[in-house]
Amino acid sequence: MKNVERVLGFIAIILILVLGKSQLISDILFFRLIIGLGLGYTLSRSYTGFAGSVNRAYMTGSTKLMRTLMFMFFISGVATAALLFKGDATSYGLWINPINLGLILGGLLFGFGMSFSSCCASGVLTDLITALPRAFFTLIFFGMGVFLGFPLQNTASIVTESWFTSSTGESFSNGVFLPDLFQWDGLGGYLGAIVLTGIFALIVIGLSYEFERKRKNGNTYTEVSVEKMQEEKIPFDSKDYVLLSEPTYKRMFVNPWTLIQGAVVIALLFILLMGVTRSGWGASTPYGLWFGKILMIFGVSAESLASFTKMKPDGFLQPFFENGVSVQNFGILLGTIVYLLTASKFVQTFTSELKISFKEASLFAMGGLAMGLGTRLANGCNVGALYTPIANFSLSGWIFLVVMIIGGWTGNVLGKRIKS
Repeated sequence: MKNVERVLGFIAIILILVLGKSQLISDILFFRLIIGLGLGYTLSRSYTGFAGSVNRAYMTGSTKLMRTLMFMFFISGVATAALLFKGDATSYGLWINPINLGLILGGLLFGFGMSFSSCCASGVLTDLITALPRAFFTLIFFGMGVFLGFPLQNTASIVTESWFTSSTGESFSNGVFLPDLFQWDGLGGYLGAIVLTGIFALIVIGLSYEFERKRKNGNTYTEVSVEKMQEEKIPFDSKDYVLLSEPTYKRMFVNPWTLIQGAVVIALLFILLMGVTRSGWGASTPYGLWFGKILMIFGVSAESLASFTKMKPDGFLQPFFENGVSVQNFGILLGTIVYLLTASKFVQTFTSELKISFKEASLFAMGGLAMGLGTRLANGCNVGALYTPIANFSLSGWIFLVVMIIGGWTGNVLGKRIKS
């Protein structure tokens, strides 16, 4: 079975590349498929997820993932500055999100929801393979939440208007773009923005270490099994190297990546995405469009959907594989499958979490709905309101981080009481 899975994994890679190139209608869609494939593979192999940064800290006391995300945010910001320096920042679709009540409420709701569902907008895609029932219920209600939140996102002043802005011009007049605050630094504001981003990241890292120290001193710290596995040093001496051997195969395709390795790869993929598409990583908006397409199967017209959501009907009428973010999300799902197959873990992982109770399904549905609504209020999810804005030097991303942690912590406390 192990060898069968490996063969199927490489067949899957070939089919994805061949069919993707021949069936997708543009090179940019094929590029997004490859980026999604890389993201899904990396998230799975490095056991990384944005939701885990809060959930692991609450349940075990480990803040290693949170600290690693701060490192990833910082190097992504440095890479973004390299793209924008001496260029026209307004030519990029930077995610300089508004700072308002919607951002705060949305972050709280999103954090609350991800604690119930143990995933986020990108994590639910990888979990469709590793935890199908949980991810399925989460995704359905996530899509419903996004769909129901579209009217608020598109019309409500608490979502569209910003309390603070950094520019009096039209470029970033609906948010705070950190380089605007440091135009005197001699490098177009990017030096100051990088330094401030580093300071924010160090503050979070410092607080994380302090929290972890208290948990250990209070004997409430539990080692995370996957983090221990990632940190295991596998002996290797080049004198024993054989290209076509089991140890070599495991190093190349099986052994888990460390959190730092995963962070570096994700940052590289992010900056490739920025450079080619001139925009950041988003994931959640298509979920609402998918939910609308389901309603269309039952006779609801695209015009009715557009009237309710205050959007054009085009998004609901557009074929799935012609929407760039949908294709990218599908790539994340495929990337997870590729890793599990090539690592001979697919069957074992897929069958490990197939049974859930009615109470659990209800919690996952509630989590999905909360996250979906939260993304519309905050103008994005953990990638669209947190990672991409921070990497794009938007102050809104750091505010989202704070309220998301508060929401996630509250949700974990309430979820624990409900389960007990």
